Amino acid sequence: MYKVLISGYYGFNNIGDESILRAVVDNLQGRLEDIEITVLSQDPVSTAEKYGVKSVNRKSVKSIVSAVSRCDLLISGGGSLLQDVTSKKSILYYLIIMWMALLFRKKIFIYSQGIGPINSSLNRKLTSKTLSKVSGIVVRDEASKEFLAEIGVDCRKVVVTADPVLRIKRAPLIIGEEILRKEGINLNKEQLTVGFAIRERKLNSEFVDELCIAMERLVTEKNAQIVLIPFHFSEDVSVIEEIEKRLGEKVYSIKHKYLTNEMLSIIGNMDLLVGVRLHALIHSAIMNVPMIAISYDPKINSFMKSIGMKAMCSIYDFNSEDFIDEFNKTLQHKEVLKKRVQNKLIDLTKALDTNEEMIKNIMEK
Repeated sequence: MYKVLISGYYGFNNIGDESILRAVVDNLQGRLEDIEITVLSQDPVSTAEKYGVKSVNRKSVKSIVSAVSRCDLLISGGGSLLQDVTSKKSILYYLIIMWMALLFRKKIFIYSQGIGPINSSLNRKLTSKTLSKVSGIVVRDEASKEFLAEIGVDCRKVVVTADPVLRIKRAPLIIGEEILRKEGINLNKEQLTVGFAIRERKLNSEFVDELCIAMERLVTEKNAQIVLIPFHFSEDVSVIEEIEKRLGEKVYSIKHKYLTNEMLSIIGNMDLLVGVRLHALIHSAIMNVPMIAISYDPKINSFMKSIGMKAMCSIYDFNSEDFIDEFNKTLQHKEVLKKRVQNKLIDLTKALDTNEEMIKNIMEK
């Protein structure tokens, strides 16, 4: 029995990171024989139940030390773990766990991560020194590889694949239809349904102002039905409530938490998805739904480039007039865009097999 420990941002009700864990666990179990998986989680009981794995509290030093000492391989799994923009402390958490594994002489694998930005010179040095000692590094985009080379990591040992969530299978649309109905949202073939997955912590920002104008125009000019979709529930509810306060019954929102398969199906029932959240855009690509990306981080731009598209703009230069133009163009060319994305996904999902191939080689050594 080969014991694998997965470290990441799990158990926080962030559907993007939960989708990553779903993809990583499914592919490890489906492609590697005789393995036991343990996950460090904020909510170990829920994680164990959802994914059929063992799980321990990511905040318990005693539990972490025990889990690291018992494992054969530590996987630092998916997402944007090694960056210090959204948090200056979280990067140290993930690096400390890797150093703990090194002290116990365990092997370490970086699983399709997005690396950076890392602004602190100390964090850059620590990251470079740590990753120089791991058994394998796979990143999800070229920008991450370039960043690692910039901070001194030998780029010859870095492999580029894609975000692991891209390998999740499409969900049946009926699941999302029933959820939307329970949420008070009735789909109408004669009416456009437009999903918005928004990330914004400043509720009085110009971005929110312009976003509300854009939504109101979609309702009045396009007879569109607007659905606000929280991807990181605890963070996104605030901005959703702010938009609801301003626009009232002109918009609908998802009020409850859902699993990866359910969220995929919800997205699949949209005629178009406007996304600031990376994994909302990835869900949209999987479900073959036309999308408009608004970037708050380089990872959005990198993903859109990987599927042959571009982000419309950033949250800092978004305006409703340009958005309506982009909306019209996207609808007009939706079939061409959908075909382009699906062709790109074939290559990206094939590339993801590299993770398990490298892990298998590490296990055999």
